Amino acid sequence: MERKDRVKKLLAGLQTEQKLRLLCGNGAWRTDDLDGLLPQAVMSDGPVGLRTMRKGADGREETIPAVAYPSVQVLANTWNTSLAREMGAMLADDCRERGVNLLLAPGVNIKRHPLNGRNFEYFSEDPLLAGEMAKAYVEGLQENDVGACVKHFCCNNLEYDRLHQSSEVDERTLRELYYRPFAIACEAKPVSVMCSYNRINGTYASEYEKGFEMLRGDCGFDGAVISDWGAVRDRCAAAAAGLDLEMPFDEKNYKKLLADYEAGKLTDEQLDACAGRVIDLALRLEEMGKGKKVRSAVSERGDAAKCIAAEGMVLLKNDGALPLQAGAKVSVSGCYAKPDDARLLAGGGSSQVEWAKNAFDLPAALSACGFETVYEEGFGIDTIWSFRQDVRAAAENAAGSDVQIVCVGTGNGLEFEEGDRRSMRLPAVQEKAILEAAKRNKNTVVVIFAGAAIDMSAWIDDVNAVLFAGFPGMGGDEVLAELLAGKRNPSGKLSETFPLALTDVPAANASCGAGATLYREGLDVGYRYFATYGVPVLFPFGHGLSYSDFRYADLRLKEENGALAVTFTIENTSARDGGETAQLYVRPCAPRVYRPDRELKAFSKQKIGAGGSVSVCCRLERSAFAYWSASRDCWTVDDGVYEILVGASSVDIRLCGKVRVENGLIRVL
Repeated sequence: MERKDRVKKLLAGLQTEQKLRLLCGNGAWRTDDLDGLLPQAVMSDGPVGLRTMRKGADGREETIPAVAYPSVQVLANTWNTSLAREMGAMLADDCRERGVNLLLAPGVNIKRHPLNGRNFEYFSEDPLLAGEMAKAYVEGLQENDVGACVKHFCCNNLEYDRLHQSSEVDERTLRELYYRPFAIACEAKPVSVMCSYNRINGTYASEYEKGFEMLRGDCGFDGAVISDWGAVRDRCAAAAAGLDLEMPFDEKNYKKLLADYEAGKLTDEQLDACAGRVIDLALRLEEMGKGKKVRSAVSERGDAAKCIAAEGMVLLKNDGALPLQAGAKVSVSGCYAKPDDARLLAGGGSSQVEWAKNAFDLPAALSACGFETVYEEGFGIDTIWSFRQDVRAAAENAAGSDVQIVCVGTGNGLEFEEGDRRSMRLPAVQEKAILEAAKRNKNTVVVIFAGAAIDMSAWIDDVNAVLFAGFPGMGGDEVLAELLAGKRNPSGKLSETFPLALTDVPAANASCGAGATLYREGLDVGYRYFATYGVPVLFPFGHGLSYSDFRYADLRLKEENGALAVTFTIENTSARDGGETAQLYVRPCAPRVYRPDRELKAFSKQKIGAGGSVSVCCRLERSAFAYWSASRDCWTVDDGVYEILVGASSVDIRLCGKVRVENGLIRVL
């Protein structure tokens, strides 16, 4: 019997109270099985490592250690959808071992504001990059028999007052930026989507009928909509809007749902629609997991984590200090180089992982790479971020070394769920440590462990090199040492803009008060704003250096079956194998409505051998030229001339061509 028919049969056999019970979950992490009548969905947090609980010897709940993968932000910086798919596959095995069949991940919210406390959990400021990476992640999970829950729908772009704030966003901006990554992720057919806490234009996300209709209609989403934990205010109103499952179980909400149903506030048709989708979710997960086994060893998952970290770390600046020269004497400082608790190298909240191997030792990893290495903590972390070690000793080490590496960052004390960062700058004690090191050693390298953009204005001109390690996960110390040593070649690129200062960001200047956040900037988020208005940035979207040099050439545009084929070559002109991510932007030359100066429409990461070259081909469908027409309520492609920009970043454009769109047809100029 097909699953659709099974759902109908099971639903027809249920009493009303059983249907109502299905809408409210069972405890904190499961759906209700109605006393064995149905299979269960068993859920867990864990976008970058499984967060399951058990009772410890003292009777209290504790988190079970697990493989800690790099943060989603680091994954996005790889620009490698194959790695996103692999991360999903590895997480599926983690889930299978723990009896979990629904992972509450990935998060695809747009990075609108640099201070958002959960930016480390999200992919990008760009909806295409966020959507494509999320789509591959979902495919990796679900091809390996574990369901995905794409979150948080939608416009949860700050943690400030997230339970009450209304994100005030116009329809065009919703369609082009904030819905778009969900729409792309839905191409992978995720089994579920999670609603956010906030309101959207006045309506709580759990009651956002208009958005749910868009998901199930335009996006083709056929799964269950699940609430974020505690996001439901009115269970009856949420069910009527199309929210299928409230999590966790809330006795008060359940009793009110019963009373509201008896009062006629929820129709049988609405109840059956929600209950049917919960049944379908449980059956679908059962089918996916039946007879399936774990495919990878824990060691293989650790290797996958290191591969992601290697491609996701971004070399931002390099005036010659890197790669380290063989035989160099290296001094390392900063508590991030050798933390007492590896969780310092991660964001806090529901995504934080208890590392299976609580070890991160960059000095030891550098020694293993053959360098004479000395380490002095110099500064540590406590509740007030103060110096706690011998600052003079760290300075003396810097003066006596060929290269000084200062490890700075944020971590779970500054980036976490339920709160936003107070500043884009590093704590003053860290900035001082950088400047003190740079005074004594011109070859000062700064390694940053953080999950979002950092204001480096106080020290960037005083240091030789900057490597953004993000939150690298288990084995990240080995990977980082190998990148610094030149045993690996950096290939990561920024999935978000690093502005010069917070005041340069439109969202930071928008109204955000009691009750509402006005998205006054509209489409002008990230590089769209900076490119359109010519505002300089510290490091642009898509930026990332390599130890190799790449030359772009031979741009060819060709119309093929109503689409545009864009081909070009990338040559590695160096003597070192490397990886390069080419980015393809579209710019309307004379738009009839407001359009950002450029928008990412395709990207391709290539591994290119020393002295070798590759041919890259990207295909742009007609939709790549479209915008959401507020007057027509549909996607629209206007006739006109468009530039096709191929670059190594959003500002480093290497090739340019033009096409004309006329009556829906594309003609190369």
